[in-house]
Amino acid sequence: MVSMMPLFNRPLVPLGRLATGSRAMLSTSSYGSLETSTGMTMPPGFDSQKARLTRLNPSSPKPASRADSGLGKTMPPGFKAHVAELGTFALPERVTGSVGDRALGKALVDAWRRDGIIQIAMTEKQRKLWADAYAASRRFFKKSHAEKAACVDSQSYAGYIASGEEVTDGIADYSEIFTITKDLDMSEPRVRAKWPCHGPCPWPDIEMKEPMVRYNENLGVEGEKLLQLTELGLGVEPGSLTRYTRDGWHHTRVLRFPPRNATNGKGKEGRGIGSHTDYGLFVIAAQDDVGGLFIRRPHEDEKFANWEKSAAGLKEDADDWYYVPPVDGVHTVILGDMMQYLTRNYLTATPHKVGLNTRERFAYAYFHEPSFQAVLKPLKGGCGGMQQDKSERAANGIHYGTHFTNMFMRNYPDRITTKRLLAEDRYSLLEQPELRTMN
Repeated sequence: MVSMMPLFNRPLVPLGRLATGSRAMLSTSSYGSLETSTGMTMPPGFDSQKARLTRLNPSSPKPASRADSGLGKTMPPGFKAHVAELGTFALPERVTGSVGDRALGKALVDAWRRDGIIQIAMTEKQRKLWADAYAASRRFFKKSHAEKAACVDSQSYAGYIASGEEVTDGIADYSEIFTITKDLDMSEPRVRAKWPCHGPCPWPDIEMKEPMVRYNENLGVEGEKLLQLTELGLGVEPGSLTRYTRDGWHHTRVLRFPPRNATNGKGKEGRGIGSHTDYGLFVIAAQDDVGGLFIRRPHEDEKFANWEKSAAGLKEDADDWYYVPPVDGVHTVILGDMMQYLTRNYLTATPHKVGLNTRERFAYAYFHEPSFQAVLKPLKGGCGGMQQDKSERAANGIHYGTHFTNMFMRNYPDRITTKRLLAEDRYSLLEQPELRTMN
């Protein structure tokens, strides 16, 4: 059996390797290999005898509760869920397509297909960047409501979102958010042309802007590495994913969740954010030590396509959720709708939700996204389960800018940005060729 040493005490292996000896699954029983039960062939040029990684096979443990020992102790009260005990990956300084990179890419893809989430070790630089961003977040959310509410822009969806303003599946969420989108000056050509969602980010002060911008720039580099490794893991041509992220519409949600006994009463008791999937490629997130994130593992019998029909509220009250306990010094990475679409459901978006705990909780979610102008089409070739899609939707592709706009209009129906977008008929611009052609 594998060691039960707490994850945060386990040493990391050299960069570009999976931390073996850790529990690399949501729940575990015995060892297997990368080739076992994945339905996926190895990437070209990968020698499984020279660079073998092991993983653990899943079992179905009884859901834990807050009273249980171990990492489940931080689970918000009133919830029962399996406890996710994840292995931690360390990324290389750069991706070169080496045997080690191919092995790591394959391991990442396998982990996403199995668990729906991965953990990435922060570098020392990233620890400092996260600490600075976390401190800036706490300072901002301590401001008066009037000061925070002034940080809104009518053209972009950037800025402050009050607790109860965001809606998931028709129910108000208790999250309090500052959204950071691409910060475009009013003189920028796309802003002058009134492109939907384009405009400045209404920062409250330089003390918040500088640490957030530095952290996001670093996460952008990590995001590109992850895309390159994913290409290797899927066995597709280099650039198959990264070609969509030139001038990527990357953005961030800086989040605060109130204690469960100190809400404004607009939402559902104990519910921070309802069950949903994220809309882009993937989300790289950091959280403090309080705890509140729950995810669903991929299920063969659960079919959803959030770009066609809303997946909000999916299985929100079901029993088979996994609690992701906070672990110091890691980023978690979950997949979004566009990765699911590109891989024809080989990799699926991860449904997740947030519960309110007994203390306020802070989190930082960076969305690594395609260009607003990108028209995405399913990947060609690749590994095992990625079958060819000859549907009309596949032929026409998905315009990411339209998908993003739809998601934000749905979540913020009463926001000034949504009202102005509709009043000025900006939505119709999404059909124009220049909004669907990447430079």
